[in-house]
Amino acid sequence: MLAVTILGNNSALPMHDRHPTSQVVTTEDHLFLVDCGEGTQIQMNRYKIRRSRIDHIFISHLHGDHYFGLAGLLNSYNLTSRTEPLYIYGPAALKEILDLQFKVAEAHLSYPLYFHALDEPELLVDERKITVHSFRVRHRIPCWGFIFREKPKPRKVDPDKATDAGVPTSFYPHLKEGKDFITDSGVLVKNELVTKPAPPSFSYAYTADTSYDESIAKIVSGCGLLYHEATYLDEMRERARERFHSTAKEAATIARTAAVKKLILGHFSSKYEELDAFRQEAEAVFPEVELAREGVTYIVKC
Repeated sequence: MLAVTILGNNSALPMHDRHPTSQVVTTEDHLFLVDCGEGTQIQMNRYKIRRSRIDHIFISHLHGDHYFGLAGLLNSYNLTSRTEPLYIYGPAALKEILDLQFKVAEAHLSYPLYFHALDEPELLVDERKITVHSFRVRHRIPCWGFIFREKPKPRKVDPDKATDAGVPTSFYPHLKEGKDFITDSGVLVKNELVTKPAPPSFSYAYTADTSYDESIAKIVSGCGLLYHEATYLDEMRERARERFHSTAKEAATIARTAAVKKLILGHFSSKYEELDAFRQEAEAVFPEVELAREGVTYIVKC
């Protein structure tokens, strides 16, 4: 299972009851926090996010609407006597900022805090069922996107067919890995005759803030769900370029080129109170599109 809950869908200015960027990616074993704008803790309370289950935090870049809520969250963990380790991934300067805040506040954390500086596209997390990779996007300052991918799932053994073919139960783990079986008499039992295909593995890509960049389409190709910023409508694409942001039409173009299954638009400019025009503009290019709505959980599907 892979799902995304939107805590903040706006750009820099919190307006129209919308909040700066933040979201939670949920898997069977983990809650991952992606960006942490102002108000993230309040939104967690509002939408009943179990913050204690968060063990990895990803900060895309150092514009305030993506990380100004982080120090407060870390302090809250301290006040609630957290003991579990917490892992933060972000630009190198973020550690300097956090260290200074802890120093001037004479704060001594109750839990181990591990910081990983983002420098090159790489594998950041390799857990039992999921991986997280980073990739560069094109913004005014160094900025990163993240891809969450479920690991390939095992094939399903058909016990009746396996028994009829003479495969012992002790070999089932190997069948799940796709291996064939050879009986004592030398008969080859092909794996596909006694197993069923594995369920699909899901993937989610988060682009953070970026101007239109066709290279992103190759990176996120085939993902089940893509979150792409759409700060402006296409009538303001020149302003989008000047500020290293994208329009709804450009986000949809990336989604179409990448052949993703579904697109979520977010990071809306406070210039816009109503958002329906974003969906309409994107749908003309890529029909499987939704607007990021705060408090809504989007299930990643094939």
